[in-house]
Amino acid sequence: MGRPRDRDFVETLEGLLFCVVGYLHPPDRVTAYLKYVPEEGGKWRRGETGYARVLPYYHVSQVENTYDYLRESHPRYLFSCPVRNITVSSVPLEYVKRYYRPGERLASIVEDGPRDDLEYRLRDLVTILTGLSELKAGDLGVTGSILTGSHSPDFSDMDLTVYGADASLRLKGALLEMREEHGTVRPFTSAKKEVWSRGRAGRFPLSFGELMEFAERRWNYGIFMDTYFSVHPVRTDDEITEEYGDHTYTQLGAVKGRGVISDSSESIYLPALYGVEDVESENPLGSQISELASYEGLYCDMFDPGDMVEFSGVLEKVSGDAEYLRVVIGGAGSEPSYVKRAL
Repeated sequence: MGRPRDRDFVETLEGLLFCVVGYLHPPDRVTAYLKYVPEEGGKWRRGETGYARVLPYYHVSQVENTYDYLRESHPRYLFSCPVRNITVSSVPLEYVKRYYRPGERLASIVEDGPRDDLEYRLRDLVTILTGLSELKAGDLGVTGSILTGSHSPDFSDMDLTVYGADASLRLKGALLEMREEHGTVRPFTSAKKEVWSRGRAGRFPLSFGELMEFAERRWNYGIFMDTYFSVHPVRTDDEITEEYGDHTYTQLGAVKGRGVISDSSESIYLPALYGVEDVESENPLGSQISELASYEGLYCDMFDPGDMVEFSGVLEKVSGDAEYLRVVIGGAGSEPSYVKRAL
């Protein structure tokens, strides 16, 4: 099966479709969250099988809601993780029916030819993006419903993956440059940014103005031929430096504070990692915090070294070769959590 990577998909023996999250996986399991379940008359379809989406959007509250379903119907997919010291959803390798890799799926569409209008749009988008960023098609993949072949040309989005820091930054530069032009690959309009921000006002402890600021800074979303697309950086195998069990993680309770971003080089991935210094917090351990780790994609690649930020999340002790404290945002037990520019 190879090494699991963020945004791969796993299909179980029962036909459940899980999306792989992050890079920390036990030797006999794949950490993933449940996204689609077989359901007659489901909106998504693959052949004669309909699928319903049990995760309307990726958010810690929605992921934890799927645990209730799994606990009642498929408890084997819940795992009390001794490394993270929390319960997570994951798929034992013995129950994997099929493993889906975004790069392989995109290659089949490009090389073997699209089978519907959405796949044609995807191929054309990839041709434009690789041409402008001087990337190879192999640097990209496609995730979501297109990856599993359960998409609909009428309403499905195009969710791309891009592999490695170098390829991600080159693609980011190309997309930002395209904002200044009026081509077929377009950023969100001001009206679309307002709709996006208002739609998320109830999900995050952020004001409408703060959400609009995030909308302005997001580079990895756009419109191509009237279809929404997104781009998600994923680590290459060489960039995955932590093995399961190298560290253990222990939650120490809620924490709020502020600090200065010292390093953002690992913030393009999920989880987004930011080095932080000069931390001020009412928590007596606050001054020892050296990292912010966000499992919420909203905060990926949003802050630069020197930015003063305000944060709320779960204080976590990381033990291993070196011991340090970090703040987890958007993870289990971290509601409400956020990181934003400090006033």
